[in-house]
Amino acid sequence: MASRFHPWRRFLARPNDDRVKTIGIAFLVALVSALVVSVTSVTLKPLQEAHLAAERQARMDKMLDTLPGLRNLMLEAGVDGLETRVVDLSDGSFAEGVDPASYDLVKAAEDPETSIILSPDADIAGLKRIAQYAPVYLLERDGKLLLIVLPVQGAGYQSTIRAMLALEADLVTIAALTIVEQGDTPGLGSRIEEPEWQALWPGKKISDADGNIAISVVRGEAREPYEVDGISGASKTGTGITNMLRFWLGDHGFGPFLDRLRAEGI
Repeated sequence: MASRFHPWRRFLARPNDDRVKTIGIAFLVALVSALVVSVTSVTLKPLQEAHLAAERQARMDKMLDTLPGLRNLMLEAGVDGLETRVVDLSDGSFAEGVDPASYDLVKAAEDPETSIILSPDADIAGLKRIAQYAPVYLLERDGKLLLIVLPVQGAGYQSTIRAMLALEADLVTIAALTIVEQGDTPGLGSRIEEPEWQALWPGKKISDADGNIAISVVRGEAREPYEVDGISGASKTGTGITNMLRFWLGDHGFGPFLDRLRAEGI
């Protein structure tokens, strides 16, 4: 046993100012630190994911509670939450064989096998690639759609902005926009999370009179039903939200799905 640790003892016996000992100790400290960080990351990851999922659900519940009469509609429909379905973004159909409960949109978008690369012309939201499938959240009664919630994301000024866009049954009128995650400039772009600004969205239209997607955050005061007041000093964040919504409501996002709903219903 003693012979097994003989090299180690010889190493420890070297002077503290010895270069070999200094480099060796530094390497061992780095190795142990890396192992500790790796083990901690793996151990805590499920807890972190569960916490994020709970936070997203809490924000969803908060959004639903801001919609007048929605809880009563849910009670009448005999449900206590929205139904989650997964949509194939390529054609707008409901995806077969994809479990809505376990599907992770963010992970799917990062995996080359489950995502597609966007061309620069199409990528107005600055995403680079998106998942092939995406979840949608539906409230229906007697086969009729009452509300639909779409997860959307895009590049803001300093961060990726993730939000939930709720549309009324006409699929044109916005019921709510709730920011789920953002990291833009505190006191400026970060104000998109303020209830006062999010309260500007209900009743806005996603398209103009010709049916073109026109929703936008404008500088100054809104003048059209598809415009929302911008935040002073946060024009780039507002542009990011405009591009985000126009992308996800367009041909490369939920556009084909919304067209199917208008033509075929649930």
